Amino acid sequence: MTTTKSGLRSDFLWGGAVAAHQLEGGWQAGGKGVSVADVMTAGENGVPREITAGVLAGKNYPNHDAIDFYHHYREDIKLFAEMGFKCFRTSIAWTRIFPQGDETEPNEAGLKFYDELFATCHQYGIEPVVTLAHFEMPYHLIEKYGGWRDRKVIDFFVHYAETVFKRYRNKVKYWMTFNEINNQTAYDNQFAIATDSGIVLDPGDPDAEALMYQAAHYEVVASALAVKIGHKINPAFKIGNMINMTPIYPLTAKPADVMQAEKAMQRRYWFSDVQAWGEYPRNMEAFFKRTGFRADITLEDREVLRDGTVDYVGFSYYNSNTVAASADNPTYHYAGEAVTNPYLQTSEWDWPIDPEGLRYSLNWLQDRYHKPMMIVENGLGARDKVEADGAIHDPYRIDYLRAHVEQMIKAVTEDGVDLLGYTPWGCIDLVSAGTGQMSKRYGFIYVDKDDDGNGTLSRSKKDSFYWYQKVIKTNGADLA
Repeated sequence: MTTTKSGLRSDFLWGGAVAAHQLEGGWQAGGKGVSVADVMTAGENGVPREITAGVLAGKNYPNHDAIDFYHHYREDIKLFAEMGFKCFRTSIAWTRIFPQGDETEPNEAGLKFYDELFATCHQYGIEPVVTLAHFEMPYHLIEKYGGWRDRKVIDFFVHYAETVFKRYRNKVKYWMTFNEINNQTAYDNQFAIATDSGIVLDPGDPDAEALMYQAAHYEVVASALAVKIGHKINPAFKIGNMINMTPIYPLTAKPADVMQAEKAMQRRYWFSDVQAWGEYPRNMEAFFKRTGFRADITLEDREVLRDGTVDYVGFSYYNSNTVAASADNPTYHYAGEAVTNPYLQTSEWDWPIDPEGLRYSLNWLQDRYHKPMMIVENGLGARDKVEADGAIHDPYRIDYLRAHVEQMIKAVTEDGVDLLGYTPWGCIDLVSAGTGQMSKRYGFIYVDKDDDGNGTLSRSKKDSFYWYQKVIKTNGADLA
């Protein structure tokens, strides 16, 4: 593969990333069923989103309408093409294809929507990069089966995966199975465990950790089965996993802090170990033997895992975390809050800003898995102001992305990292997954809508639109 002036490969996949539930809207259009995202109310920084028992009258569910990409996708993709996108990462809403999740026959209207969406991408030479499950589990599967705590859900997911693999065998090359599958490490966070595993619990439930590990095992088995089936349907498919890469640093060089960080990394990244290696790491096997978690694992499961390893590692990177050992955590159990890193600034939403952590992550993942990688989320959530003349100046976003792209290029050119592409998160403003806000904006394209749902939904180009357009045109050579 030839490289260009920047050092990136000539076919580098520049693009942007979204999730169906955060921008499509049309939550009941075309026979779509209710997903876990559809029962999540609006929150804000420091105020968690509520997961309600079904859709309740009088509650604000921002994902229901989102930015109405369902009806605006043609004009939005045209804007992506104007920026020069080579790829567009999105997800298929599971409940558009199987409204309840356990049906035998798919919903043709949902399949047709993505037929047209992917055709529009190809019209502009944009390669779809598609996630199968991006926090969009059918709510019916949560009500009837308890989410991924039930082994039966493996079959439902695999049936869904096989259906869309067959339908889009000639329209989609790059796939990912579960979005940020390792978020549920924070099993005491209702949002994390519900969106990843469909497990809805009361805060502080003593069974949360055990349920999470068992559910996550069923998910990695389902992922491996999907990979095997996908490769049979089209051997040219590139099917990856997708993890939230948040490297965990020790606060000091004190050995106990270093060991705390190491154990935290083991607990957080065994998911990708299994998906990339085809087996559990020894540290987690020892952990399960000691705790009795993940009670249900079969010899057949182990064979499936070995046969269904991913082709590449997809990951999000927003920030790093830092931990310190404590006297009340003598076994280095990771289930606590991060400590403040004194060397890093934070965003308005209290996320550390650490561009060099992206280079560190790329090196860590390359050394561990020896597979191609794709950065499928990276970005800065911020409040944008529309000036009187309609301009939207967002130098803070440009500065953030520039610093991260610089580190990404160093990882490729100086460290030899095998990187396929880069798709910044929320390339068009959308509903924040964590808070449900519109005001936490990531996009190059501004959407006129506020946190209360008011606005015209008109689209406007921010300064960062033109900056990213130049970056893509020069394949990363001009970041000024």
